[in-house]
Amino acid sequence: MEPVEVVRAFWAAIEARDWAGVGDLLAEDAVIDWPASGERIRGRANGVAVNREYPEGWSIRVLRLVAQAAEVVSEVEVPQAGVGTFRAASFWTVADGRITAGREYWTEMGADVAPDWRRAYVERVAPPPVPPGR
Repeated sequence: MEPVEVVRAFWAAIEARDWAGVGDLLAEDAVIDWPASGERIRGRANGVAVNREYPEGWSIRVLRLVAQAAEVVSEVEVPQAGVGTFRAASFWTVADGRITAGREYWTEMGADVAPDWRRAYVERVAPPPVPPGR
């Protein structure tokens, strides 16, 4: 599989709660960093577990995938009933059909309060629409 297809299959397996499939797409020694919360997920078993154990009520929609060689960037939207809608920008490295490394930036939509000093320079917008076919 091409790297972009590995990442597409990874998100599809997470959405399907196919934890064995998620594990098949992660290298045994994969390392995934979450810089915003200061966490590192080390190894396939932890990568599967952190997703499997997340409280239910969510779905995942892939908004975009951009690839160059072994590097793939994904943007996903994750609405969760009763909690809110999250977005993640993820930077993946793929080798031999498996994700070997990742760096993910998660945020809750609307969680970042725009400071008053920028008001004169910006306009408020809704989240961008999902491009067709993604």
